[in-house]
Amino acid sequence: MEVAKLLKGRDPADIIRCDVGSTVRDVVALLAGKRIGAVPVMERGTVAGIFSERDVLYRLADEGALCLDRKVGEVMTSPPITVEPSTDTDEAMALMTRRRIRHLPVCDKGEMCGFVSIGDLVKSRMDAIEAEAQNLRTYIQTA
Repeated sequence: MEVAKLLKGRDPADIIRCDVGSTVRDVVALLAGKRIGAVPVMERGTVAGIFSERDVLYRLADEGALCLDRKVGEVMTSPPITVEPSTDTDEAMALMTRRRIRHLPVCDKGEMCGFVSIGDLVKSRMDAIEAEAQNLRTYIQTA
């Protein structure tokens, strides 16, 4: 299955994001308030990086609370690792595992059209396995 299928029905305008000029403090509040683990960081309409819980932890460990007043653009993970809508979900999951990341911006011709998490990919895989199991049960019952 392609990543595009996961994005079906999702409006790109609903993606929670921040700007490179936002403070770490403000984005931490956004993450906590929305109960999410990461956001794409935008600069002039394109994805400049990803800011995640890990970025906060690493900076807090290195700098202490002073990092909270820094700009997200200074501490984000960059360049972002992205996929295209045509990317197979298993390929996306393998990429996330290999790179040890949990979120991927989905970009089409340089423009972000989606944002998927490892949870989205695992759920799609589980749904596919369940559908296959159900098909096998049906086949066995009717054979």
